Amino acid sequence: MSAPATSAPAKVSPSRSDFDEKEKEKDVRTSNIVAARAVADAIRTSLGPKGMDKMIISPNNEVLISNDGATILQNLELRHPAAKMLAELAKAQDIEAGDGTTSVCVIAGSLLGAVSQLMAKGIHPSIISEAFNLALNKSLEVLVSMSVPVSLTDRVSLVKSATTSLNSKVVSQYTNLASIAVDAVLSVINPATAVNVNLKDIKLIKKLGGTIEDTELVQGLVFDQTASHTAGGPTRVQNAKIGLIQFCLSAPKTYMDNNIVVSDYSKMDKVIKEEPKLILEMCRKIQKSGCNVLLVQKSILRDAVNDLSLHYLAKLKILVIKDIERDDIEFICNTIGCQPVANIDSFTADKLGKADLVEEVGTSDGKIVKITGIPNPGKTVTVLCRGSNKLVLDEAERSLHDALCVIRSLVKKKFLIAGGGAPEIEVSQQVTAYSKTLTGITSYCVRAFAEALEIIPYTLAENAGLHPISIVTELRNKHAQGEINSGINVRKGAITNILQENVVQPLLVSTSALTLATETVVMLLKIDDIATAR
Repeated sequence: MSAPATSAPAKVSPSRSDFDEKEKEKDVRTSNIVAARAVADAIRTSLGPKGMDKMIISPNNEVLISNDGATILQNLELRHPAAKMLAELAKAQDIEAGDGTTSVCVIAGSLLGAVSQLMAKGIHPSIISEAFNLALNKSLEVLVSMSVPVSLTDRVSLVKSATTSLNSKVVSQYTNLASIAVDAVLSVINPATAVNVNLKDIKLIKKLGGTIEDTELVQGLVFDQTASHTAGGPTRVQNAKIGLIQFCLSAPKTYMDNNIVVSDYSKMDKVIKEEPKLILEMCRKIQKSGCNVLLVQKSILRDAVNDLSLHYLAKLKILVIKDIERDDIEFICNTIGCQPVANIDSFTADKLGKADLVEEVGTSDGKIVKITGIPNPGKTVTVLCRGSNKLVLDEAERSLHDALCVIRSLVKKKFLIAGGGAPEIEVSQQVTAYSKTLTGITSYCVRAFAEALEIIPYTLAENAGLHPISIVTELRNKHAQGEINSGINVRKGAITNILQENVVQPLLVSTSALTLATETVVMLLKIDDIATAR
């Protein structure tokens, strides 16, 4: 009898799902790092006083020239989600500190480069994240230890800080912008008690013509609009009593379309005479309150004023400025102390603001209206920016905004720190020393973080046309000898004491840049898959 046949067990092929999953995670992280580093490398050449500018052409052929990191990234068309995160990073730095928007992206790009090298050695992203957070805390301690306290009454130090911010801009050769920024901020705060600055209290008005040196600080208001010249109205008023109206000085209209059929000529005359009578009555009420300057808010429903009302107001010697934007109402009220009036019946003398002089001033590109001599200065100021063409004017406005933000950073955190790559090298050296006190893989990751920070002095030297390796090596040597304020002087092409050269920046700019860059890198590390929403 033959033995029963036994079937051999089927071979089970090893599952590749785990392997595929790991490969997918790796690919997603690599893709994110490559995209974010591409953005960082694109604006790396804009860093520092000798950095290059970018020319951006919009779809409707408008040209923008800038080297402000946040402005460049805001106008770039980015498709990859990780690249968009870097644009958001620059925006966050702009909101928090107002300056260092290019630096924060360059640091993030360098940290991502360090991450890709660590991951290539098989180190897990979670370990890298924890080590980077350790290194960040140590870096912030080092930055605080090397900072110098500053008083808001020390105007010279504030001007130095604003000048450093403006050095990397197109308008760096104009020295008046730094002084204007400092004076503007000090005008709207109490230096003894202030902990923040509301930049909405400082209004920037752009007007073509002249040069950037003609930019001026006005303790009062400036309107881009001209005064109304209909029927020869006044263009200069002393001891002005200013009213601000939000209603229309024209014939009322019905809420829906109506047709009125007039069959008699006498009734037609009555209808025609009613409109001038109504408008004249409104103008007389305005004059009766003592108002001699009238600001009229722009109306979206119909004309806020018509030729007839402008004619009557001119005869009553009232200066009229029309088309006031709704967004400017609060600023105007804070400046001259008036109240907006929504109805003619509530237009009374107590709603009026006061000023010593309201006059129309001629410029090379049309006229503007200035209101000066306000009774309670110190709540708001206006900066009138001038420039020879639109591109320069726009860049001057952006540069001035950065300078204002730098002074605001000093109001928030009253410490100055050296510029010129000095803090980054000092942090790099001290964090490297700190890594030697740690053990295992964490020590390796912390050292990689420290080395990544050398990208700032390296890039500053590279953009200035210096030899980056020799400059950074010499800088390391100086800091190893204890010269913590040694930095790259790009104008002299050498290593000097940067504090003595007046190249200073607020501590908040550096701490914010490091914190935000590290947070973004850690967040990118935590992403292991990209899914499309339905």
